[in-house]
Amino acid sequence: MKTLFIINPAAGNGNAMKKWRTFKKTLDFPFEAKITEYAGHAIRIVKSLQQSEDSYLVIGFGGDGTQREITIGAAGAKNLVVGSVAAGSGNDFGRGFQSFKDGPAISDFLKSPKSSVEDLGEFSNGEMHQFVSSSGIGFDAEICEVVNRSRLKKYLNRISAGKLVYLMYVVLTLIRFQKFDLTVHLNGEEKEFRDVWFATIHNQPYFGGGMKISPHSKTDDGLLELTVVHGISRLKLLLVFGTVFSGTHTRFKEVAQFSAKEIFAATPHHSVHRHVDGDAIAKTDLAETVTYAVSASKWQVIQ
Repeated sequence: MKTLFIINPAAGNGNAMKKWRTFKKTLDFPFEAKITEYAGHAIRIVKSLQQSEDSYLVIGFGGDGTQREITIGAAGAKNLVVGSVAAGSGNDFGRGFQSFKDGPAISDFLKSPKSSVEDLGEFSNGEMHQFVSSSGIGFDAEICEVVNRSRLKKYLNRISAGKLVYLMYVVLTLIRFQKFDLTVHLNGEEKEFRDVWFATIHNQPYFGGGMKISPHSKTDDGLLELTVVHGISRLKLLLVFGTVFSGTHTRFKEVAQFSAKEIFAATPHHSVHRHVDGDAIAKTDLAETVTYAVSASKWQVIQ
């Protein structure tokens, strides 16, 4: 099995590249390394390996966005196994899936490779989007938007305190956020929610740098989980976020959770922010119903 590292030099405000220079000196096996140059580059790199007669261990050296691209590129390929070394800000991929902590761990894997087949989520709103961990609309997506363009995030990353920026912007966004209405169809039922803060579709439990927002999600069960937080005051929402790292927020009556193979969601009266694995994308369109589903393409991750 060949080994390819894909390094995102922008991850962790440039810390990924510094970490890579040190990390690669500890590797005692042959490897290839490629540095991404633009958004979507990792997808192209990994897809180009699908026709190879060789099997590859493809290791992302970056953050969750890098891992999403690698996973999308590897989806459907039997000769590609995905691994990761956490070098970004949130690093939720490594919480939901197996990852490598150091060079010796990679060496051990290569001596006896084992992998598991995992689900990949998808939805279309004019173009197809796929997600490894989660995709959401509302409060959490707006936080992603402001966090990812924040100068404060860059400063905190320099002092290894990048996770704090999420908590800071939770409070700031809390003050100005406008709640919305949501209509959902799943498991043959229609559900309507008023005064919604956010709705997130999950493939694995973690989001936002360790928030265990969907504690019952499994990555290989053919299901997606929906979490809706609605009808809750700003003050109580802070209390909910105080429990989300332990996963105990689900005890609040204002937190609704469901599992389904397909989830149809619409925001009929509001256009709200949307994210895919922590990366902000276009807002939702009014009266547009988006179908979330488990992709037919599976992918392999280290075990």
